[in-house]
Amino acid sequence: MSTTTAGPAARPWRLGGRARKLVLVLHLASVGARLGLDVTMGVLVFGSLLTDDPERKAISFQALELVAVWPMTASGLTCLVTGVILALGGKYGLLKYWWVAVKLFLNLLLSTLTLVALRPGVEAMADQARAGGDLNAADLIFPPIVSPTLLVFAVVLSVFKPWGRLRKKG
Repeated sequence: MSTTTAGPAARPWRLGGRARKLVLVLHLASVGARLGLDVTMGVLVFGSLLTDDPERKAISFQALELVAVWPMTASGLTCLVTGVILALGGKYGLLKYWWVAVKLFLNLLLSTLTLVALRPGVEAMADQARAGGDLNAADLIFPPIVSPTLLVFAVVLSVFKPWGRLRKKG
């Protein structure tokens, strides 16, 4: 990692080339993991909606409890930490450009929604599945649609970098 020297013309801290690449790989891997978990959640939720087999529904919700909340939280937090490191250690900064600020907001939103909104619903469905209760995944259809859509949007922002600076230089 690069260091800076003190003085009026000191450059801001920057990640060195190898460190930046390592953090970028971790960042991309965490996004890929989160996207894969979202697809898995979609398969389990929509698969349970399309079957009349109560045993298959129960297994889907028990599997959903394993793959949804905590792995998604871990990948989201990894993405958040590596994204902040890349932003602070790179030329774009954390709150200099709109596209970076929107990506930060989306990450915080998805991470919060995973814990606050998704976790209770997934845990309740898994508990019902273990108890042999009536299972209806209708309440869980939005997360596997919304989350991957927002993740792909964040990837598009990373590639195209639209909108420019938050504030004018000066």
